[in-house]
Amino acid sequence: MWIYLSFISALSLGIYEVCKKVSLTNNAVIPVLFLNTFFGSLIFLPFVCISYFFPDKLHDTLFFIPPASLQVHGLIFLKSLIVLSSWIFNYFATKHLPLTLSGPIKAGQPVVVLLGALLIFGERLNLYQWIGILTAILSFFLIANSGKKEGINFAHNKWIVFLVLSVITGAASGLYDKYLMRSLDVMTVQSWFNFYQFFMMLPILFLLWFPMRKKTTTFRWNWNIPLISLFLAIGDFFYFQALTYPDSLISVVSMIRRSNVIVVFLFGAFIYREKNLKSKAFDLILVLIGMFFLYLGSALI
Repeated sequence: MWIYLSFISALSLGIYEVCKKVSLTNNAVIPVLFLNTFFGSLIFLPFVCISYFFPDKLHDTLFFIPPASLQVHGLIFLKSLIVLSSWIFNYFATKHLPLTLSGPIKAGQPVVVLLGALLIFGERLNLYQWIGILTAILSFFLIANSGKKEGINFAHNKWIVFLVLSVITGAASGLYDKYLMRSLDVMTVQSWFNFYQFFMMLPILFLLWFPMRKKTTTFRWNWNIPLISLFLAIGDFFYFQALTYPDSLISVVSMIRRSNVIVVFLFGAFIYREKNLKSKAFDLILVLIGMFFLYLGSALI
């Protein structure tokens, strides 16, 4: 069951990435990210209020949010810091890089997750997993070569650095999620980490962006902005539900979620008409082959 939940999460994340790219094109990053946390909080606010004031209404459903201890809030706050850091890096990278380039790189995040699972959770790589990792590494070198054709130097482009940092922090978040879902309620984690991110973004918006708003890219409202929060909430909900299964593997769940790169790549190819599609398509196929072998290897554990 957790496999199917992961695929639903991947489809939602693919639509989320597309909405994010559309919203960020020629737009200010910080306000878009702030509104993402704002709308994300609004989605979960009714569930928090109903669970607190009318607990009987939701008590035996997936949407009930039980009271949480100070220790639990501390754990969720740490997750919020990690996720928000990843989002900041990712939003800036998404704005400045082609979807057909950033998507396959982000799809390599499961490799980092698998290596983290190897060290932290004691997983051991089998032959299929090694094939998957080596194939993914090869694809990254080819992606870098595709980027050079568009004047993007991986060694000196700060947006590539931002994207890599996003992958690393995103992988850290995935590993931490597996730890949290061993004992915490899904809705508790998902609702409160949205609230904490919103409050973190308030000073960033008003102290860092607002005074400099006239010297940077102008903010423009786009109706795709609330859709970012909606599809992210759906994707994360099914993701967290998948991790609650005792036999779920974070390496496999993370790999399946990154199959959202298919949706992202198709949008970049057919809507944005991005360049060098043939070479990027081959790079993408290699990434997916690597993910497939990771799946095979993890399924044999």
